[in-house]
Amino acid sequence: MKRRMINSLLGVVLVMVVVFCVPLALFEKRTIESAAQDRAGAEAVRVLGMVENRIAAGEPVRTDDLRGQITDGSYAEVRLPGRAPIVIGSPPSGGRPVRAVQGGGRGEQVVVEHSRSDVEHEIGTMLLTLGVVALLAVQAAVALAVWQAKRLTRPLNDLAETAERLGSGDPRPRHRRYGAPELDRVAEVLDASAERIARMLTAERRLAADASHQLRTPLTALSMRLEEIIATEDPATVKEEAAIALGQVERLTDVVQRLLTNQRDPRSTSAVSFDLDEVVKQQAEEWRQALRGAGRRLEVEGLHGLEAVGTPGAVAQVLATLIENSLMHGGGTVVVSTRVTGTSVVVEVRDEGPGVPPELGARVFERTVSGRNSTGIGLAVARDLAEADGGRLELLSLRPPVFALFLGRQLED
Repeated sequence: MKRRMINSLLGVVLVMVVVFCVPLALFEKRTIESAAQDRAGAEAVRVLGMVENRIAAGEPVRTDDLRGQITDGSYAEVRLPGRAPIVIGSPPSGGRPVRAVQGGGRGEQVVVEHSRSDVEHEIGTMLLTLGVVALLAVQAAVALAVWQAKRLTRPLNDLAETAERLGSGDPRPRHRRYGAPELDRVAEVLDASAERIARMLTAERRLAADASHQLRTPLTALSMRLEEIIATEDPATVKEEAAIALGQVERLTDVVQRLLTNQRDPRSTSAVSFDLDEVVKQQAEEWRQALRGAGRRLEVEGLHGLEAVGTPGAVAQVLATLIENSLMHGGGTVVVSTRVTGTSVVVEVRDEGPGVPPELGARVFERTVSGRNSTGIGLAVARDLAEADGGRLELLSLRPPVFALFLGRQLED
């Protein structure tokens, strides 16, 4: 492309040089020849005037008197009736001279000749000047073409590099503009595409991280139930554990569906009125064994028979995250309590552990923020699930740690 641009611009300049210089050279050549002819004619007029003045005054016409009327190197010949011609200078050599003839009223005649070589030298100087100007114009055109080609190809190379980076998985926008509307438009489109791809990749990574974290606990609980089924030979126990495992599978399916729904549309909600006691009881039964294995207890207290507004699966997942957080980072007895405040139903989870460090208190719900060697995703996802149902998740106390899930309350008519 660069070579084509240079050749195109150079071709245009060459055409312009030819179109401009050839007529100018012909015009200047004629001007120089005409000027030389005019100079010779002017000298002939001056000599003729001197001759006529002498004749009118009755004075002789002498060569020395006429010599001062012509320039050095010129040749003049004065022809008078009845006299021999008066010659001034030497006849020019080297081709046909520039000649001017003037005649007077008494038969006198003056012939002036200039050397053609002077005219040819002046024409040659003119042609050389035009040639130099044309060469400089061509050189300037080449330099301009190279500069313009680089100016246009550099942004194109830049845009190609940006497109290649997008294709290789690097969606960072470059925000470069080049001063050319067409190229700037392409750059804007590529930057917008890069931002969209970055958002898509971020959402996919976030979904993968959320799914791996949110599914770990239900799968662990399901695995424990299946181990119980394998270890027992009592048909009644097998039936009971299988029923519990089936419920866990349903909740696991709900978690997956919820994650996919939030991925497609974070503002979507399937909140309904549900019995909060059932969700709290189910989570308490699932986590008591894990806490018992760690030498700890789980207790449920507070009001009963509360109707909350939300998604049961999402609420169960939030409670599972809070209880798991107490199991991993807390200590002592874990207490799940329910209460009512205003138009909200509140579920609190607290333990007797060291609590949340003060420096993390305001950032504990941010992703990748954790006081221990954990992912820092759980509480962030739990808050997202709560907010998706119109609720909220807050840290009410650092020590002892108290997390509170606020849900909409189903008011009686």
